Parts: sequence; structure tokens; C-alpha cells
Amino acid sequence: MELCNAQQMRQLLEANGFHFSKAKGQNFLTAPWVPQRIAQEAGVDREAGVLEVGPGIGPLTEQLCLRAGRVLAVELDLRLKPILKQTVGSFDNLELRFADVMELDLAQTVREAFPGLRPMACANLPYYITSPVLTKLLESRAFDSVTVMVQKEVAQRICAAPGSGEGSAFTVFCHWYAEPRMLFDVPPSCFLPQPKVYSTVINLKIRREPPCVAAEEALFFRVVRAAFAQRRKTLSNALSAGFPELGKAGAAALLESCGLSPSLRGEVLTIPQFAAIANRIAQQG
Repeated sequence: MELCNAQQMRQLLEANGFHFSKAKGQNFLTAPWVPQRIAQEAGVDREAGVLEVGPGIGPLTEQLCLRAGRVLAVELDLRLKPILKQTVGSFDNLELRFADVMELDLAQTVREAFPGLRPMACANLPYYITSPVLTKLLESRAFDSVTVMVQKEVAQRICAAPGSGEGSAFTVFCHWYAEPRMLFDVPPSCFLPQPKVYSTVINLKIRREPPCVAAEEALFFRVVRAAFAQRRKTLSNALSAGFPELGKAGAAALLESCGLSPSLRGEVLTIPQFAAIANRIAQQG
């Protein structure tokens, strides 16, 4: 069966009584070049163990299994169980697990599933769960790389350079853990049903070490969140709102001690500048 053939897909889904769920953000691929290119550009080979999040009916799963040493595909929708067994169940290097990836201990899962293999993650993510799933994948520090398809606008924001004025707190988060880069765009015509926006596949190469030193990682991210919480506020006002104990005068003085103007906005700060602020707050206790 051609897993990206729209007519065959409709027949398969109808035979299993499956209907697309808007709540789950389900859009299945109908262009075979897309999963092929995802697997290829992710660098999947026999030395790799790949966690796939949300396999759908299995077009990317198939391409991963053809290349990887092992594949663990985690699917939340139990309605897809008989369909996946039919489409990709014959691969002996595949484990299908019906679970919520957000509830898994990913570090432990990867250790158990891919002993001796280079751990990677791949996913065609529903738009509405992009941030929480990507956050969990990165925070686990269990993978060498993460390759995902997301909404194009989200991809642009993730891959924007921190300090460029085009990013967000999530941009800083992703660049702290990884080196993100855009791979290629996928038009709406490549899906069933068709979304209203373009998608983009991005690759995040996981950093072995953070890009700079932050005395307390949690404090670093607290500073980042405060800076972006109210984008129109000056950095001084945003910092004093996020750290009431500093007060406005204290926040301004702290920023000046870091060589930063209190009138700047958080979106123009680089990661080392965020770290400098967090480290100074930590020093002050």
C-alpha cells in the first residue's frame, strides 16, 4: 500500500471507521517526498534509534524503519492501532507504543529502547502541541537531534537568532538547548485534510553544553520569561514586574551593572546577556 496515496488512505480509514479529529489536529501526509526527505535530512541511518511522536497512519514511520536500527513510534490515538498494525506492523525493527508522550520518562524510554544506538527524535507535530512536545523532547536531553514539522510561522520564530527582535521566550529556550535550523517548507496541498497554512521541517541539533554559563538554569529562564512577558515594556519595567523584590530602581541599577540600558526591550537581548542578568541576580541573593 502507498501510505501517501490519498485515495488508498481514504479507503483504509473508511474501512476502519476512522474520522479525522480536529481536536487532535490530525493532518495526514499525501506527498511521499515529504517523509522521505524528513528521514533523509534528519540523518537517520542504521546506527540511529528514532523516537517518532504521532505516527498517524505511518508514512514517516515507514521511512524511518527503512533506514534506522530501531524505531519507537508513540501514538496517543487508540483508533489508529489496527491501522498502524496493517501499514507498518511488519517491520521487525519497530515498536508501536500507544501512550501519551507527555507522560513518558523520555530519558529512561530512550535508554531502554535504543541501547548502543544514536538517539534521535522525529515528528510531524499537530500545531497545537508543538511547544509542549518540543519542550519535553529538549528538556529530556535524551537525543542527539530532534527533527520536527511545525507551522511555518512557528519554525521561523524558533530559528530566529536570539536578539534579532524576531524571536520569543521559546526562541531563547530552543537555542539554549539546541542549534535550530530550517530544512524545507511543506505546502498545505501535501496533507489530508489540508491545513490553512504552510508547514516547515526544522532540525534541532542538541548542544552538549549550554551556549554560555548560567549559575542557575531555572533563574535564567525566569529572567527570559519576565523579559518577554510584556513585550512593549522596557527591560527595566519587565524585570521589576517579574522580580518584584528588585523594584524599579533596583532593576534599572542591575541592568546598568550588566552594561545594559534599562530602556531596552527583552527581544533584543542575546543569550549571554540574559545569562549575565540572571547571574547578577543570583549574586545579589
